[in-house]
Amino acid sequence: TGIDRSLMVSLLELAESYVKKGRVECIRLSTRPDYIDSEILGILSRYSVRTVELGLQSLDDGVLSASRRGHDSLCALEACRAVKEAGFSLIGQMMIGLPLSDADKEIATAELICKSGADGARVYPTVVFADTELACMMERGEYQPLLLDDAVERTKNVLAVFDRYGVPCIRVGLCASENLSDASVAIAGANHAAIGEMAMSALYLERISAELDRLAIRGGGVKIYVARGATSKAVGQKKINKVKICEKYGLEWVKVLEKNEIIGYNILVEHFADRQY
Repeated sequence: TGIDRSLMVSLLELAESYVKKGRVECIRLSTRPDYIDSEILGILSRYSVRTVELGLQSLDDGVLSASRRGHDSLCALEACRAVKEAGFSLIGQMMIGLPLSDADKEIATAELICKSGADGARVYPTVVFADTELACMMERGEYQPLLLDDAVERTKNVLAVFDRYGVPCIRVGLCASENLSDASVAIAGANHAAIGEMAMSALYLERISAELDRLAIRGGGVKIYVARGATSKAVGQKKINKVKICEKYGLEWVKVLEKNEIIGYNILVEHFADRQY
């Protein structure tokens, strides 16, 4: 929506032709919050646009200014409101580890995205690309990119917020591609192909540990029930979550099972004092 209006309309017309032919269901687009206004939303409403994704990145004015984003949090929040009032689904995109950001500011951003009525979210740990202002800031010592472990921890924190509000996070991390994974292009930051899985696993470990603590479980074995399709995330890469909870709680065995009625990152634990499976 930031390009020339005639080009924007021609692209919408092209996309609409696929909808009319039944080849696609609807149109979705990503844009900046400062490229949203009543005129643009009026144009989008003439087509089969269902979802508008906004690159909010942060809703902290200090972080937006340090990142030279070009707009403030009020602009971003107003864009969220306008998108929802126009009847579109809203996806809020945010980043982890931007200049001057910290864990508390990222949690606050995630909460504001949810309170703005977002229907979903994307979370992108910051990656530094060559020949960018962020790369220059890093070289001048003005910016320190997050290490992988820190990025996983802080991403886990915002995933917990989205889960609490019932807002699905539809992606964590950049899409894998030859260009984005090239070390000469992505020169620093938490650019790991499995960072989303790692953050989700960290959240499961936190939830499982809290429940085992609450139940004062020690020894024996446990069955842990999770949502459908969440087994690998709960178990962790190379079964690391199983290993950690066995060591911490003196467990002989851990079995992770799926239950249809469980949603989000909720879990259910059954404790067995003996070797029974």
